[in-house]
Amino acid sequence: MKILIVGCGRVGSQIAADMDRTGHDVTIIDRDPAQFSRASQRGVLTNDFKGNQVVGNGTDAEVLRRAGVEEADGFVAVTEGDNRNIMASQIAKHVFKVPRVVARIYDPERAEAYEKLGLHTICPTIDGAKRIEKTLMEK
Repeated sequence: MKILIVGCGRVGSQIAADMDRTGHDVTIIDRDPAQFSRASQRGVLTNDFKGNQVVGNGTDAEVLRRAGVEEADGFVAVTEGDNRNIMASQIAKHVFKVPRVVARIYDPERAEAYEKLGLHTICPTIDGAKRIEKTLMEK
């Protein structure tokens, strides 16, 4: 699969490394070129990483085109901002017709609202709370 990831923080870089390692064609986009260096220093995006790195705004259609969004099978938005993740995901899904789009949304109310509008979201706030509750209740 050809995968585009917007956001090269801890989560985005880990997804990129994992998907690249399993043979997917990965491109990761971030506004801050230092994020790529940080991921490399953390040992996540190593010299073995075969994917592409694009510096730019993941909500900019030209940046997305340069990154190959028109051929993408999957799109992941994991920047630090819910608004940016929502915008990037909507552009990927509705403008470029990427078949599989996932956005990380911290705000549970927003996550639920966008799920109802057909945008697949992951909400670490809810998922984390559920996992903690489950762990507490295990014997």
